[in-house]
Amino acid sequence: MKGPEINNSSRRSFLKSTGHLIIGFSLYPFVSCETKGTPLAPYNGTPLRQHIDNKLIDSWIRLDAEGYLTVLSGKQELGQGIKTALIQIAAEELDIEPARCRIINADTGQTVNEGFTAGSNSVEGSGKAIRNAAAEARLYLFKLAAQKWNTSQESLSVANGIIKSKKGDEISYWKLLEGKFIEEKISGEAVPKNPSQHKYVGQPLKRDDIRKMVSGESHFVHDLRMPGMVHARILFPPSYQDKLSSIDLSQVESMPGVLKVIQNGSFLAVVAEREYQAVQAREKLKSLAVWNKTPIETLPKQLFDTIKKTSGKPEEVKLSPGIAEVIANTAISHSAEYFKPYTMHASMGPSCAVALWEENLLTVWTATQGVYPVRATLADLFSREEESIRCIGVPGSGCYGQNGSDDVSGEAALIAKEMPGVHVRLQWMREDENKWEPYGTAMGFQLSAGMDADGKILAWDTNVWSDSHSTRPNGRAASFVSARHLEKPFPFQKGGFSAGSYRNGIPEYTIAAKQLHLYTFSGPLRTSSLRGLGAYGNTFALESFLDELIHKSGNDPIDFRLGNLEDPRAKAVLEKLAEKTNWKSRQKTETNGFGIAYSRYKNSTSYFAVLAEVEIDKAAKSYRLKKLTGVIDSGLIINPDGLRNQTEGGMIQSASWSMLEEVQFDREEITSTDWTSYPILRTMETPEVEVHLIDRPDTPPMGAGEAAMGPVSAAIANAIFDATGSRIRDLPLKAEKVDWKKV
Repeated sequence: MKGPEINNSSRRSFLKSTGHLIIGFSLYPFVSCETKGTPLAPYNGTPLRQHIDNKLIDSWIRLDAEGYLTVLSGKQELGQGIKTALIQIAAEELDIEPARCRIINADTGQTVNEGFTAGSNSVEGSGKAIRNAAAEARLYLFKLAAQKWNTSQESLSVANGIIKSKKGDEISYWKLLEGKFIEEKISGEAVPKNPSQHKYVGQPLKRDDIRKMVSGESHFVHDLRMPGMVHARILFPPSYQDKLSSIDLSQVESMPGVLKVIQNGSFLAVVAEREYQAVQAREKLKSLAVWNKTPIETLPKQLFDTIKKTSGKPEEVKLSPGIAEVIANTAISHSAEYFKPYTMHASMGPSCAVALWEENLLTVWTATQGVYPVRATLADLFSREEESIRCIGVPGSGCYGQNGSDDVSGEAALIAKEMPGVHVRLQWMREDENKWEPYGTAMGFQLSAGMDADGKILAWDTNVWSDSHSTRPNGRAASFVSARHLEKPFPFQKGGFSAGSYRNGIPEYTIAAKQLHLYTFSGPLRTSSLRGLGAYGNTFALESFLDELIHKSGNDPIDFRLGNLEDPRAKAVLEKLAEKTNWKSRQKTETNGFGIAYSRYKNSTSYFAVLAEVEIDKAAKSYRLKKLTGVIDSGLIINPDGLRNQTEGGMIQSASWSMLEEVQFDREEITSTDWTSYPILRTMETPEVEVHLIDRPDTPPMGAGEAAMGPVSAAIANAIFDATGSRIRDLPLKAEKVDWKKV
């Protein structure tokens, strides 16, 4: 089904013809929300139009007749605060107060295709594009004003969007444009501001999304309420390979409020007038369904041994011929193995989406991290032209990777096709979220290294075993898990992205001989992107192993790292950590332990060093994570509160993964179905967290959202060893794994 054509001359007519692009700066077109506060009304200051070229200024920046600046970004707000940071960047370059700025993000009807919001790349990528477009817009506006007043651009100044000349002339950006858009291309002539002139960048601008969450206002995709909206639930098979054998749908169809029951192969869904009616109908479906079951072959305790045996020929990521002999002949050598289990996003709110199927347009309100990739995947699922599908990004419950948001978007669309002209809201149940989201994969690590007598690392050899870290929607319908359950299923082929598997696997330390082999395996559980990808597991193994080398050589953990690093910024975060924690004069007792870890995320972005302090209880054979102190260098700081919050959040999430989290399963199914069977760090267990920032305004800003994940895990393991003398090499770091006889 082909949608309306879009080109430069008809993009306004496209928006008129679709009929469903009436959205302003509200997140919710056609929405009245029944949460706290007044229902959100669309902001209509900027006429909407499809972007056609990411080289155009107005694909990133728009100045509307109402006196606002509109920022456009293809990146999704995931709770990381990018909406605020991107507004600060644009406001800075155009000298407009942030209060006069709005942002539209992640909408295939309006914003540029920026792929996925992933890899801590939003400020680096989208921020750079917006900065350049805003600087170009300022240059263009100064040229217009100079022509208007027959003066030089150098004689002009601007404050809050008002251009002034030395002769006393003044005009606003908006009046100067007379309601027109800036349809000029970004030439590259404009030079962004010098950081010394920054007024808004670097300031702790408050985030409106946090205010909404704290006050209980409408914010999430779960809050969407559309006119005449109906509610849906789906019933997944008990496990991955199970197929529906039989079911009597009539008993469900006759239930109160049920509007439709859908069966398509093993895909089962119910639609009802009210949400609880849909939940009740789903429970009835569950009691009636008979499944042909296929057992899960590999159990958790067998996993590491199995993946080592079943992995094929390794990928030679980095080679150093003769490295084994070099290590064998060093003064101090060491080898060890480490393991990371499957972990889940465990989003607090189960995945949710709203879909509307019409003859010429399918609209999906989605919490995906990639509206354009999801649109392409929906096009494959329904054999529709991409231009006849619009995906509108709405914040969901935080995931930092691929949770169920993509899947639920596809499923909402499948159901909406059966209910044309009606807004269908689909939300997963808690057990759906826990059992069917794509997990962070299990990984195994085998490390060997050799040092000289002075503690200089001479050689380092790494073997990594990993399943895929990316099965995101990529234009193939099988990326949606339920597409595999249809009567005519879409065959699934696991994605690659091997670089995600060995991310941070090669030490940044100055070592003459380094080697890494990557073994790819296909594990028993569904996997995809989870915060940091392989960097979390690789850094846990690398920095834990480094700590073992440090203790074996009798060196100080910070001094040793400083002695094996050359990058002055790497050294600076460690030196500041030592200063802020009084490392040299720390109080060591029989009941506490300290652990250090460091990493530069992806060996190319933010620098992060951390100290973990644990306190042990010998009698109870337990430990408590008492405090985490981190130092981060992310280059130019856009919003110090945002950077600090991202780092604190990453530290706490990593602590939860590291101490508690692992997906449990048996032959039949996933058994981690709720907060009891998959515990996460609770408020009372959360350690004190302290973060120190290093601002480098003379360097570009770098992504920081994933920088803390790996170092925190290793720091905790190293602190446990410091306190107990017992080394835990497989995650999670449960107290029961400590050899308490050594304490």
